[in-house]
Amino acid sequence: MQAKAVARTVRIAPRKVRLVIDLIRGKQVGEAVAILKHTPKAASPVVEKLLNSAMANAEHNYEMDVNSLVVAQAFVDEGPTLKRFRPRAMGRASAINKRTSHITIVLTEKKEG
Repeated sequence: MQAKAVARTVRIAPRKVRLVIDLIRGKQVGEAVAILKHTPKAASPVVEKLLNSAMANAEHNYEMDVNSLVVAQAFVDEGPTLKRFRPRAMGRASAINKRTSHITIVLTEKKEG
């Protein structure tokens, strides 16, 4: 049984979120929450909130035991890019891409034995 939570169109670049997601992949949820609380990255509160949502989904929708949950999958896909322009010297303009992320966390119950 799997429980999943998805955050779509989060205004943080996927490359930055992947650094945080890589820290918790494969860990137990208690350890993952502790890691996220002590990681000084802009993406860590967003990922922590999503992890808490996945835990709540597991408990409420699938009646899984929260203490035995493990982060089975965690990945980040690129969302839509907001394209902006910045004025530069001599009347030119340069593009700025404000990237967004779709973050997915999948939890499963750890097998006993």
